Amino acid sequence: MSEQEILERVHAHFEAAKAALTELVAIPSVSASSFDQSTLERSGHWIADHARELGLTADVIQLHTEAGLVGRPAVLATRPAEPGKPTVLLYAHHDVQPQGPEEKWNTPPFEATEVGERLYGRGAADDKAGVVLHLEAIRAADPGVGIVLFVEGEEEVGSPTFEDFLHAYKEQLKADVMVVADSNNWMVGTPSLTTSLRGVVSIDVKLSVLDHALHSGAYSGPVIDAVTLAARLIATLHDDAGDVAVEGLRAYDHAAVDYPEEQFRADAGLLDGVQLTGTGSITSRLWTKPTISVIGMDVTPVAVASNTLLPSVKFVLSLRVAPGQNSQEAGEILKNYLESNAPFGAHVQATIREAGPGYEAPDDTPVTVMAQEALRTAFGSEPVNIGIGGSIPFISVLHDLFPEANILVTGVEDPDTRAHSENESLHLGDWKKAIGAEALLLSKLGE
Repeated sequence: MSEQEILERVHAHFEAAKAALTELVAIPSVSASSFDQSTLERSGHWIADHARELGLTADVIQLHTEAGLVGRPAVLATRPAEPGKPTVLLYAHHDVQPQGPEEKWNTPPFEATEVGERLYGRGAADDKAGVVLHLEAIRAADPGVGIVLFVEGEEEVGSPTFEDFLHAYKEQLKADVMVVADSNNWMVGTPSLTTSLRGVVSIDVKLSVLDHALHSGAYSGPVIDAVTLAARLIATLHDDAGDVAVEGLRAYDHAAVDYPEEQFRADAGLLDGVQLTGTGSITSRLWTKPTISVIGMDVTPVAVASNTLLPSVKFVLSLRVAPGQNSQEAGEILKNYLESNAPFGAHVQATIREAGPGYEAPDDTPVTVMAQEALRTAFGSEPVNIGIGGSIPFISVLHDLFPEANILVTGVEDPDTRAHSENESLHLGDWKKAIGAEALLLSKLGE
């Protein structure tokens, strides 16, 4: 089958693909434990049924781990390779984030709504578009490669049983090429392969200065409250330019593309007059340099504030680790820094809660070049290699367990997608092109 015939098949079935995605978005499969978990069974069975229609053997699996964890429903669907042809694993996830405040949505969050070139709805992009993309690419390509479709149901809650699942089904998941459809394109119309991901570390910090609260009028002066001391400690984490100032955390400035400042300011919603922080290219600041952010703090609410010196305060830091540095090692560096630089002798206890690895991929392997050719043909524009400032720790888990596999990280999101936020959306034109690109890749691999 020629490339043109494959793309024509994608085009001919695209309205049906949109209808399928609309059905899947209508299932509110939020994996957060405070939501109805039966919705994940519904979406899992929806995917399995559609995989069987394509000739795959499909099961919905709820893993029970030795540690007593019960996994959310995952779909594992397979079709053996023809003799001499490789096997390709296609990954996506069918769970979604909570909708958030419904009044902030312009359209119903679980009702896929087409507005102009975009389809709005929770999960319309992240990552139900990836699920349907895989199904449609299999339908259009028919290349004879082996297919392993793996759609997990707990990515949005940190994939707690992902590694156990990989070990339990290692033989069924084994593949020569793995395509992870859960990332971004650089811009609308510009396809991308994600070749680097930052690691992530979450650190709980408790700073204490007193063994009990004190009247601020009677004792302030010789004693500074815990919140102010925490602020002084946090302020030392960055230098005057806004770069991370903790020695030992790796940083480098290397990116194939850059982000125009005006466009970045608009995409980020930066307020007028607020300066960008850090040095180097904007993309290096996003992709290959560490960042430290305060993502939570327990303090007295304004509504019940009193003239009291707080004896202690708890806060949480999120550290993004440059690709190539061990996240656990980076977390220990930050932990030691916090405990060694307590202002005025305050007691600081830091605990690493989570350390997810980053990822670096070669960008010139035969499979990568093949994927770039497929993207170039389907999009009609030159693909770029990008990094992601966020983390997908399971990519490194896949790499460690299947070291011989070629891993490709692709996706359908763009700067206007607003994944995890209100008014999440998918650019339909790019989605059609992404389906075509994956179908071309499967066909190229089958050759």
